[in-house]
Amino acid sequence: MVIANPIYDVVFKRLMENEKVAKFFVSTLLDKEIISLDVQPQEFTYNDQLVGIRVFRLDFVALIKTENGHQKILIEIQKAKNQIDLMRFRNYLAEQYKKEDKVEGIDSTLPITTIYILGFNLPKINTACVKVEREYIDLINQQIITERSDFIEKLTHDCYVVQVERIKANYKTQLDKLLSFFEQSYFVDASEIVKEYNHEPTEEETKLMRDILHHSGTNPKEKKLIEIEKEAWRSVNAMFSKEKKAFQQAIEEKDQALEEKDQALEEKAKALQEKDRIIKELKDKLNKQ
Repeated sequence: MVIANPIYDVVFKRLMENEKVAKFFVSTLLDKEIISLDVQPQEFTYNDQLVGIRVFRLDFVALIKTENGHQKILIEIQKAKNQIDLMRFRNYLAEQYKKEDKVEGIDSTLPITTIYILGFNLPKINTACVKVEREYIDLINQQIITERSDFIEKLTHDCYVVQVERIKANYKTQLDKLLSFFEQSYFVDASEIVKEYNHEPTEEETKLMRDILHHSGTNPKEKKLIEIEKEAWRSVNAMFSKEKKAFQQAIEEKDQALEEKDQALEEKAKALQEKDRIIKELKDKLNKQ
């Protein structure tokens, strides 16, 4: 069956707007039972430098099951085509730390968990899915602290990173089944918009994901939206490459100017040494007369 590539914002948005799919996505990645999930889709418009390009982001308020009952957390999902999005991620995090939500009827700040879906590979990190988890360490006694502080939890956060380019054709675990939709292989043509999906889902949620992606990959209107997004990102990448090239050229020119300046200073120093040598020789001759 053909499905749309969910790495594109317009397709990913379609998936996450479905509550069952969003719940399955979050619970599978976090490996936690989600009691409830409040989906709050948002879009972000780039600044004037990249006018017209819109990027989809998601904020969830999730109620998760814990050993001691349940906990309310804020989950943020973001996607990135390349590393220029790093500053955008940091800006979003700053916004999230300001947010409040009702906890037992009281306005409270929530612990944050972030999920990043990357369209590029991180050097040295050779797995498709990474969890960055925090530990409390007693530095006096060199021991792990198992208890958690509400103060610390609200100032730090866990992070999950998915590298779609590193996803392999596995279909064993629940996580494998989720990631299989994002595998960047088996495309029907060079556009990499639509691909063949050769797995047969057995769970209700994975069947639902496949059906949504199949509709996005075969509906002419939806495919057109994907093509528009792809072209927009092509323009952004071209602009980024041009700016990067200009920056590198400016650095090279500056290095060359500094090198020429150092060479001129070195020649001047040699000339002064030569001058001092001649003056010394003249003084020696005068003293001998």
